Amino acid sequence: MTEQETVVSQEKFDEMVKELETLKTVRRTEIAKNLEYARSLGDLSENAEYQEARELQAATEERIRKLEELVKRAKIVTDGKKKDVVSFSSVVSIKKDSSPDLHEYTIVGSEEADMRAHKLSHVSPLGSALMGKKKGDVFTFETPNGKQTYTIEKVS
Repeated sequence: MTEQETVVSQEKFDEMVKELETLKTVRRTEIAKNLEYARSLGDLSENAEYQEARELQAATEERIRKLEELVKRAKIVTDGKKKDVVSFSSVVSIKKDSSPDLHEYTIVGSEEADMRAHKLSHVSPLGSALMGKKKGDVFTFETPNGKQTYTIEKVS
């Protein structure tokens, strides 16, 4: 992992810290108990429960490592945005030039991005194309289907 900052909201930061604490305390204890039980069943080389517990332990430790790194590199962005300029945590409505449909996205950090929830990473192709733009601006960005032109209808 690179040493670059991870931009997150306070809410996402708190969520990561809570998950990390739960994994380090509750989950590690559960896994240790499962391993102890599986060891008591005998031959470890043919013990499916033991192997499963070890795999779960490895996955949990990897998640802990990732969360510790994310929390360490986190840059919490507060709501200090300008209302009329697209920035982190802006809600943006855009319209494709060839369509009457409006699409609304919230600009978030990459750890919070979720297209199903219309949360767009500020470093994604569309997100980075939107950053710094204002209502009424027309912009073009590259998609797998070629260049697309959009107009910003609303920034809040």
